[in-house]
Amino acid sequence: MTAWTKSTWKTYKLYQDINWYDHTLLENVLAELSRLPALVFAGETRSLKQELKEAGEGKSIVLQCGYCAETFDDCHGPIIHNLIRVILQMSIILTFATEKKIVKIGRIAGQFAKPRTNDYEIVNGVKLPIYRGDMINALIPEMDARKHDPSRILTAYYKAAATLNLIRAFTKGGYASLSQLLDWQKHYFNDFPIMQKYSTLAKDIIKSINFIKALGLDVNNPQFNEVNFYTSHEALVLEYEEAMTRIDTTTGDWYDTSAHMLWIGNRTRYADSAHVEFLRGVNNPIGIKIGPDYFSDDIKAIITKLNPNNEAGKICLICRFGLKNIESHLPKLIKEIKNHDYNVIWMCDPMHGNTKVLPNNKKFRVFDDIVDELKLFWEIHNAEETIPAGIHLEITADNVTECTGGLRNIKVEELDYNYTTACDPRLNAEQSVELAFLLADIINKNKSD
Repeated sequence: MTAWTKSTWKTYKLYQDINWYDHTLLENVLAELSRLPALVFAGETRSLKQELKEAGEGKSIVLQCGYCAETFDDCHGPIIHNLIRVILQMSIILTFATEKKIVKIGRIAGQFAKPRTNDYEIVNGVKLPIYRGDMINALIPEMDARKHDPSRILTAYYKAAATLNLIRAFTKGGYASLSQLLDWQKHYFNDFPIMQKYSTLAKDIIKSINFIKALGLDVNNPQFNEVNFYTSHEALVLEYEEAMTRIDTTTGDWYDTSAHMLWIGNRTRYADSAHVEFLRGVNNPIGIKIGPDYFSDDIKAIITKLNPNNEAGKICLICRFGLKNIESHLPKLIKEIKNHDYNVIWMCDPMHGNTKVLPNNKKFRVFDDIVDELKLFWEIHNAEETIPAGIHLEITADNVTECTGGLRNIKVEELDYNYTTACDPRLNAEQSVELAFLLADIINKNKSD
C-alpha cells in the first residue's frame, strides 16, 4: 500500500458519490471547517477502543443505538434528553440483568448523511435527487431543497457540537446518577406494562444503593453519578471527515475528531473504496457493516487494510444479515475470521436485514424479527465458541409507529399514526426498553448453556 495521507482517498473509487452543486463554496466551507475545534478528543477515543477490547473479551456488552438519519431539527434539548434517557434505561436493564458493564455508543451528533440505493425518486410526477441526509440536502420534495449543498456541512458541524455539549452535560452533570433511575421512566408509556417491569427493577437497584449508604460507603463517586457516552456515525461524507481529521499532539497519531467511532456502510464496504482508504489512516475504532451480499475475501482484505497490526478493540464487525439469512451466512463468516485469528468485536444489527416494504413503498420492520435475529446471533456464536459483544439499533425516544409488534402490538394498518422517520423505520422508546429486557434474557440463556 502507498503512504497514507488524509486526502489519498481522492485517488480511489468513491461509492455513493455526492454531486456538490458549487465546488468553490465547498472548498471555502472545508477551509473554515478545518480551523474549527475538534468535536471529540483522542484520549476519549482511546478509552472507547479499550472498552471495545474488553467487550471483545466478553467482559462487557456494546449498546450502539440512536438515529437512523439524524436531522437538524433533532438538535433540540428535549429530543436529545429523551433519547439519552432511553439509552440509559436500556443500559441499566442490561447491566442489572447480565452483571456486565455496558459500553454506550450513540448514533448521534453526526449521523447526518445516509447512503441510498437510488440517486433519484419520483415525487408527484417530478424526478428529484434522493434525500441523502441533512448534511447533503433537505427532505422537502423540491428541486432547490434537494440539491447537494456544501453549506449544510457547516450546519452539521454546529448541530453536532451543540448536541455533544448537551450530552456531556447530561452524562457528566448528574442526570446519569443512579439516584435518577425513577426519573428516567417519565415517558409517554409510563403506565404501560413494560414500565411496570422497569419500575420494579429500578426500586431494587435503589434499595441496593440505600444498603450501601447504610454501610457508610461513599456513593458520591463518579461511578455512581457519571457515565461514559461515546458518539458514532457512518463515515460517508469524506470531505467532512477529512476536514475533521487531526494529529493528536500527545501521540502524533491521526484521529477523526468528528466522532469517537466511525463505520463503513454496506454500500461502501469494498477493499478498493475511498472510504476504506480514508479510514485505514485514522486511529478511531472502525465498524464494518456486513450484509448477506459480502465476499469473504473482500472482508479479509478490508480488515487487513484497516488493522494491519491486528490490534484488539479496533474493528467491529456489525452483521446485518436479516432473520432469513443469518443462519446461512454468520457461521461461515465466523469460521473465516477464526481461521485467520483476526481480532474483531462481533456485533449484531438486527434492523437493516429485516426491512419490509409495503405496496406504497413505505418501509417497516417487525419487532419479533429483530428479537429472533438477536437470538440466533447469540446462539450461533455460542455454538461456534466465539463472543457476541453487542448490538447496533436504530431507535427514537418518540412514540412513533414505524415497527410493528411489541407489547403494544402495533399493526401494519397503524403505521400511518405516527410515521416520522427521515429514512428507515426505528424502534420507538417503548419497544427499545422492551428489547433491552428480552436481550438480557437472551444473553443470560446463552451464558448458562
